[in-house]
Amino acid sequence: MFDTKIAIVLRDDLAAWQKLNVTAFLMSGIVAQTPEVIGEPYRDGAGNVYNPLSVQPVVVTAADQETLRKIHGRSLEREVTTSLYIEEMFSTGHDAANRQVFSEFSPDTAKVVGLAVRADKKIVDKITKGAKLHA
Repeated sequence: MFDTKIAIVLRDDLAAWQKLNVTAFLMSGIVAQTPEVIGEPYRDGAGNVYNPLSVQPVVVTAADQETLRKIHGRSLEREVTTSLYIEEMFSTGHDAANRQVFSEFSPDTAKVVGLAVRADKKIVDKITKGAKLHA
């Protein structure tokens, strides 16, 4: 049904609140990059209006730190724009601080805790190789 795939890969040792927080942040990056992924507003049977949601499913997977590092590398090699969240961002409190701490690390030094990608299905499958469906 879709030519593209949205996949989020989380580091497998995160606390539950961290997994939820990182997933929300990463998906917001996908939406910012591709606003057409958002559909029309929802209406319930009483006529109440709700926010529109993603038009396509999102696959959430998990990987250990080393596999996540490889996935990050493959996304860079294929020049696929990603949403990326690093461990140090947990200690900040706002966007400017997040961007500041993010800028202090390179792909070789970043402790990636989550990554989201939207691209052609086959490319996403190659990039996320090694990640397991999130339990």
